Amino acid sequence: MVNTFNAPEALDKVLGAVGLQTVQPFEILVADDGSGPETRAVLEKWGPRLRCALGHVWQENKGFRRTHVLNQAVLRAQGDYLVFLDGDCVPHANFVADHLALAEAGCWVQARRCFVKEPYVQDFDLARISVAVWVGLGRIEQGLKAFRTPWKSVRKDEDLRGVIGCNLGIWREDLLAVNGYDESFTGWGREDSDLAARLYHLGRKRKFVRGRAVVFHLNHPVASRAQLESNQARLEETLKTRRVRAVLGIAERMSVPGGQAAR
Repeated sequence: MVNTFNAPEALDKVLGAVGLQTVQPFEILVADDGSGPETRAVLEKWGPRLRCALGHVWQENKGFRRTHVLNQAVLRAQGDYLVFLDGDCVPHANFVADHLALAEAGCWVQARRCFVKEPYVQDFDLARISVAVWVGLGRIEQGLKAFRTPWKSVRKDEDLRGVIGCNLGIWREDLLAVNGYDESFTGWGREDSDLAARLYHLGRKRKFVRGRAVVFHLNHPVASRAQLESNQARLEETLKTRRVRAVLGIAERMSVPGGQAAR
């Protein structure tokens, strides 16, 4: 599952890397928060080239509503295990294989990312560059996370530190049990931490992984943080009450005609 918004060049690189996976996903769903026709053109380019089904879940652009479109994509997904990838994060060739190997009942998986500096994003292509050289030249930040190592580090915990939504593996059954993402969270920030907290409250531990499921984040200007304070307050309420289910999530989306969440 790949979420995106008006970043067709990055999405093109991501889908190209998905097409080169050693183990192909059952399907790819692009969860699109209201992109324009350039993004649809990228999907039309890659649809015939990929070895699995490519779906497009689109919603009207009404600001940053990532939680909304991800819930729509979860409802459409056919698999029992869902892997979440941001549309600006290029996966290593073993990304899908690693997530499948890490999947474990009673847990969800959080792997890491490194960062391709913005001036070099256009030239980034895993098929043509040497990651080691790029790390050495300083073109990739947090370079230790850029390598799939002969060993892996896996720690089971219930920590919110290091939670990022761009590299997750979660059982669909567990997502439904916590009512998916909470659509009360609009604007950038804390929606992934809220989901993690509710998974912990459900009794699902995190497998915090290094050395596997590597992704390369293509740096870009940051999104607005205008909603961060209010979203932080929502997260603190989830932690205080040990809430398991989203206030406004998948169940509410399913309960109205057309699958649109109640407002």
